[in-house]
Amino acid sequence: MQIYLNGQDHELAADTSLSTLLESMGLAGKRVAVELNLEIVPRSQHATTRLQPGDQVEVVQAIGGG
Repeated sequence: MQIYLNGQDHELAADTSLSTLLESMGLAGKRVAVELNLEIVPRSQHATTRLQPGDQVEVVQAIGGG
C-alpha cells in the first residue's frame, strides 16, 4: 500500500502498524513524535495503530543539543 511519509510517497506492506514503520526507519525506541492524518498519535498507541492506503504520516525525531 502507498502512504505519504514526511511529504513523500512511501510503499508499505498491508496491515503495517506505526511501530513497524518506525522500526523500518531505524527509530524504534527513539524519542519521536508521530502525526497521522494531522492527529498526534501517543506512543502507547503506536503498536495498535494500523496504517491505511493514502494515510499521511509525519515523523519528527527529538534531537538534543545546546
